[in-house]
Amino acid sequence: MGLFSNLFGSLRHPKINGFWKTLTAYTPSFTTWRGDLYESELCRSAMDARARNISKLKIQVQGTAKPFLQTKLRLGPNQWQTWGQFLYRLSTILDMQNTAFIVPVLGSYGDVTGIYPILPSRCEIVDVSGEPWLRYKFSTSDVAAIELASVGIMTKYQYQDDFFGSSNTALNETMSLIEIQNQGITEGIKNSATYRFMAKLGNFSKSEDVAKERKRFSEENLQSDSDAGGLLLFPNTYNDPKQIISRPYTIDAAQMEYIRTNVFNYFGVNSDILQNKAFGDAWSAFYEGCIEVFSVQLSDVLTKMLFTDRERAQGSFIIATANRLQYMSNTDKLNVSSQMADRGLFTINEIRDIWNMDPLPDGDKTIARGEYKETGSADPADPAEEDKKDD
Repeated sequence: MGLFSNLFGSLRHPKINGFWKTLTAYTPSFTTWRGDLYESELCRSAMDARARNISKLKIQVQGTAKPFLQTKLRLGPNQWQTWGQFLYRLSTILDMQNTAFIVPVLGSYGDVTGIYPILPSRCEIVDVSGEPWLRYKFSTSDVAAIELASVGIMTKYQYQDDFFGSSNTALNETMSLIEIQNQGITEGIKNSATYRFMAKLGNFSKSEDVAKERKRFSEENLQSDSDAGGLLLFPNTYNDPKQIISRPYTIDAAQMEYIRTNVFNYFGVNSDILQNKAFGDAWSAFYEGCIEVFSVQLSDVLTKMLFTDRERAQGSFIIATANRLQYMSNTDKLNVSSQMADRGLFTINEIRDIWNMDPLPDGDKTIARGEYKETGSADPADPAEEDKKDD
């Protein structure tokens, strides 16, 4: 029993009637993009910044349907990953491929016991008795098919295909510029550690004599183990020696910033996000433009994947949430805490959660300015209550 068997059970080879027809003219197939995106330090940092923050989402299961599955999901997505690991890898796959597949983990009796993000080398939507199935091919040469209705599919940049996102080929030109810049810096460092020169050589008429003299001079003066001591002495056979100064071209700061901006715009991040400097309004903007979009799509995909229409109608769903208030400045946290407490909108434990403090046993109650009493209580010492008694 391996991971493949847990995810797909025994190899399933249903009778396939060809590709399942879609509305577009494109063949309904997905191929893993083998670009060097993840090998770029800048792109990997951008994807890591997104995945790190997305991995902090809290997965909550609501409703009464499938209680066994709900218990399993509250403990983790599967037996091999934590929710943080699951979300991090799912986010990275989505950024790299613009299509991410979530498949059910099957138990001994074919029941769903969890979910797992997979990275197939190829996926095709095929027709099985008139129903769409996904046929996966992995780099290990394993092949399996599963009903489309049983799988969750997350996408980005979805345009040409009815089910899958487009590739990241739009970044090819920027990646080429990054590679050229890195090569230029490397060559510049190499050339700065060496020196070259040219000179006229007298009294040599044969080309083989010139080659012998060049080899002799290099061995005696330019080898790292030579005894030249850093001093070059030219005999009078050399005329008009001149140093060759190599000035490799490198992209200036403005052009490099343009390249960085292209990558940042593509992934929806900036330098503050990458360097963990964003908080307050800056982090809220990143949350709304990046994390919230991911959490909404993930919530919808998992809910549709794991619950039937009837179960969803009865209130069973999965939601991915984040405590955005934890990323405010201390001044903003204090202001929100006091204002919400004054109006009885936050419980004591909700306020403590903003400050990353442990909950209190009796902290799930609200307080309101009065000066501060439990909402719904009638304090006999309250002047308003005393006036009512007098009346």
